Amino acid sequence: MLVIKYSNQAVKFLKRCDNILVGRILKKIELLSSNPFPQDVKVTQGDRLFRVRVGKIRILYEVDHDNKLLGIVKIDKRPKVY
Repeated sequence: MLVIKYSNQAVKFLKRCDNILVGRILKKIELLSSNPFPQDVKVTQGDRLFRVRVGKIRILYEVDHDNKLLGIVKIDKRPKVY
């Protein structure tokens, strides 16, 4: 199980969303903490960040196995996240 760390941008995005969407996003992030590489994960630029979808929302994250951290880098809608 990995410890989850959120960036400032991710926290701001979650505060702006409605409760139903926040629940879906947090559920997906909780699943990532136990399995950081599910079947629907994709590698983004530079092989450093990974991406998963929650509807039209994209979650960009990085995994640090040495420190057992899951860093949520950015959460946003598709055109804005990349």
